[in-house]
Amino acid sequence: MKSIIITGAGSGLGKELAIRYSRQGYHLLLIGRTLKKLKDVEAQIQAENRQADSFAVDISSPLEIQTFMRKAAEDFSIYGVINNAGIGHFGPFEQMPHAEIEEMFRINVLGTIYISQAVMPYLVKNNEGFVMNIISTAGLRGKKNESGYAASKFAVRGFTESLQIEYSQTGVNIKAVYMGGMDTPFWDHNNFITDKSRLRSPAEIADIILANIEKDKIIIESDK
Repeated sequence: MKSIIITGAGSGLGKELAIRYSRQGYHLLLIGRTLKKLKDVEAQIQAENRQADSFAVDISSPLEIQTFMRKAAEDFSIYGVINNAGIGHFGPFEQMPHAEIEEMFRINVLGTIYISQAVMPYLVKNNEGFVMNIISTAGLRGKKNESGYAASKFAVRGFTESLQIEYSQTGVNIKAVYMGGMDTPFWDHNNFITDKSRLRSPAEIADIILANIEKDKIIIESDK
């Protein structure tokens, strides 16, 4: 059975994509920082007689990623990775703490790069599979009070577009997903969006992604 790795799989879009891919017959490798949340998703998948395993991994740590990948490659057939984990801090540029800027780049940019680099040798060896980067429309255009966040997402955009060129002659597909605001726990640690009712649900976003999965670039704008 082919396995798909999803980062940030304990809630939101990562969870919804994990459930949907499991229903397509894939084995899911759920990774994130909070094992309990991952285990809850794992249990939900297994309740449908599907397969999933959970691993607590800090994607900003190359050592933790390497340790995870060695184990995963021994036990499973790696077919793809969905780089979904991300964090955002918002507000006026001049007031943005350096620690928050650095955290966004560690998780959003370096985490995506480290995971992709660790997975790619297995995909190239089999000459099949995919890398899907969940980027956000902040990677398409700048926005007020999102300078640091947008900078991190533009970095992931450049990384993704470069991979698409570099691996264009292989059987590995590189996919970029740009979506607007989504009603997830992503917003719980800040007050940047006070009315989440205008945002699409993670389930809706997941359905749109899978409906357009043949595309290398999927753009999902906010619907309200």
